Amino acid sequence: MALDLYAEDLVANYEHPHNKKTMENSDSSSHEYNTTCGDDITIYIKVKDGKVDNISFDGSGCAISVGTASKLTDAIKGKSIEDIEKLGFDFIVDLIGIDPGPARAKCASISLKALKHAVFIYEHKKPDKETERL
Repeated sequence: MALDLYAEDLVANYEHPHNKKTMENSDSSSHEYNTTCGDDITIYIKVKDGKVDNISFDGSGCAISVGTASKLTDAIKGKSIEDIEKLGFDFIVDLIGIDPGPARAKCASISLKALKHAVFIYEHKKPDKETERL
């Protein structure tokens, strides 16, 4: 897929986001705010048998942050909590198909940071250093 097609897919997910809604009775949630860009994302998860059974997000932001949150929620359904804890920025680059560069890295990673925080909250663990750097 050419770079333009990746960008078009990200914009399509921004304009018509998947799983964008608050989740009543979630098992865990986490909110992140990007002061640089104004991205404001909350991730909600429902866990069953150690895997994400349902996931949604709510909030607002730029095309990169909302488009990535949409794609992330699709990609995470069914993944184990253990696997999610190991995800890093490279996962986001692979997921969206473009490297957002240093200026937009926080926009691209805000939903992953919120997801990982929700998982750590669910597991009653402190976030790892890699998650804090997202």
